[in-house]
Amino acid sequence: MRDPLDGLIFVTSNPGKAREAERFLGRRVSARSADIREIQSLSFTEVARAKAVQAAALMGAAVLVEDSGLEMHAWGGFPGPFTKWITMEAPGQAGLARMLDAFPDRRATAVSALAVARPGQDEAAVIVAEGRRAGSIAPAPRGTKGFGWDVLFIPEGGTLTYAEMPEEEKNRDSHRARAFAALRERLRKA
Repeated sequence: MRDPLDGLIFVTSNPGKAREAERFLGRRVSARSADIREIQSLSFTEVARAKAVQAAALMGAAVLVEDSGLEMHAWGGFPGPFTKWITMEAPGQAGLARMLDAFPDRRATAVSALAVARPGQDEAAVIVAEGRRAGSIAPAPRGTKGFGWDVLFIPEGGTLTYAEMPEEEKNRDSHRARAFAALRERLRKA
């Protein structure tokens, strides 16, 4: 039986995400960058679904896209899908950590939403799966491994940020690992 993830183009500009996808899929991934306009929404699945439809039309092929970020409990889930813009632009990773200093609750949830679309599909036909990992935000960035906000996120039950962990440990039960497991299940049932 053919694997439904075979032949998909992973549309991402993040080589770290592509590397992790290869680990979760157990094979080489065709990754390409594309200029995809992101809708403004606090829903990871809505953003991933819209990006997948655009990417499939642009590539003329079946695609896989991801949207990921952090939901801060003290902020009612913000920044959510806007995490990249906050941690990679102003105020940056250290600034985000400091902004939480005014709140007694540093709990956060790391979220990954994966979406698979084919050319010509509308958003309703896109297959979406989400993975979530509870944790907290470190008082300041720590570690040199990983990418993006890995320097801030400490998974529940641990003391190390994703960026302080060996890659195998991070990937064992990360938000992205959970999303890929859920996606495989959704595709199996489709």
